[in-house]
Amino acid sequence: MKQDIDFILEGWEYKPGVPQARLVQAPGGRQVIQLRVDLGILQIETVGRPDGAKPHGFETYCDYLEEQARLARKGERNFALSDEQCQEADREFLQYYHRRMCWLVLRQYARAVRDADHTLGFMDLVKRHSPSEEYLHAHEHYRGFVLFQRTQAAAQLQIENDAPERAIQEIHAGLARLRDFFAFYEREEEMDQDGMVQHLRQMDTQLRQEHHIAATLEEQLQQAIADEDYERAARLRDAMKKKQ
Repeated sequence: MKQDIDFILEGWEYKPGVPQARLVQAPGGRQVIQLRVDLGILQIETVGRPDGAKPHGFETYCDYLEEQARLARKGERNFALSDEQCQEADREFLQYYHRRMCWLVLRQYARAVRDADHTLGFMDLVKRHSPSEEYLHAHEHYRGFVLFQRTQAAAQLQIENDAPERAIQEIHAGLARLRDFFAFYEREEEMDQDGMVQHLRQMDTQLRQEHHIAATLEEQLQQAIADEDYERAARLRDAMKKKQ
């Protein structure tokens, strides 16, 4: 059996700083992602955990840890991640990072949102059960980046669905979550200069210009409520229901 991967790499030159991913058919009819890296390729499963494993019989290692935390609560015990569990958690974080990047490159935005939600949920678990402040902050440091990518993907998904107002709403929801992230670390003054925030605001501006949206129905509704114009607010609610 031929074991080298030269035939795969031929014609697929590595480009530093440029994410390169493709979907290919694997044996058994399943699809896999191939990600080009400087030393070759990574092959990533599209369903379940990116490496195809089922840790301790669970769909993901996060699910396994959630069960351990549940059992500890049931037994009225404290639960903190062990060194080994921290290492396994880091492995899963990295795997989902690689796949999330691939989904964005491949414009598979619904899947990118799904994987971002997994990572954010896992971060929440680590936040509750971290063995140390150092380990906690090592992960929380990346929460803003994951929120940014999730917001990008969610907005692009709505753009593909020809729903620019919903895309704007996704951007606003993402910016609100990023604002909470900056506030948690008492860095609100840095938010306006943050590159991720600026990119999302540029997306918002571009969408409004391209689709001639001065104010979304949701924004008009909030303004009507603030003005105590309840008749107009009722009409806007009806219009939103029809649009949905």
